[in-house]
Amino acid sequence: MIGRPMPAAVRATYHAEMTAARATSDAAARWRHLERAHIISQPWPWPHTRNHLAMFALAIAQRDRREAFGQVVRIIVAAPGSALGRYPEGNTGRARVGLTQPMPLPPDLAELLTAR
Repeated sequence: MIGRPMPAAVRATYHAEMTAARATSDAAARWRHLERAHIISQPWPWPHTRNHLAMFALAIAQRDRREAFGQVVRIIVAAPGSALGRYPEGNTGRARVGLTQPMPLPPDLAELLTAR
């Protein structure tokens, strides 16, 4: 959200998920952490874009062309979508999920985001 800072609790959880994604060597766990960070970051342009950059880097490291291409598209639309409040709530940010497909929020993240 433009002009509205990320609340401290949301920021701490976002950073924890991004850090956990970097720290694990398990690819599936890395994706799970990045997906959770994506859900958290959607309302804020820079964290949302930063998350897609991390997803792109992981897709490249895994030589997943489909995911990498999907992340390029998402990198382009992440900041404008967040700034305009036009993002599909709960969407995990992966290329296998439609750009505009809303998804259920995990209960812990729903609680965190409604407290903001």
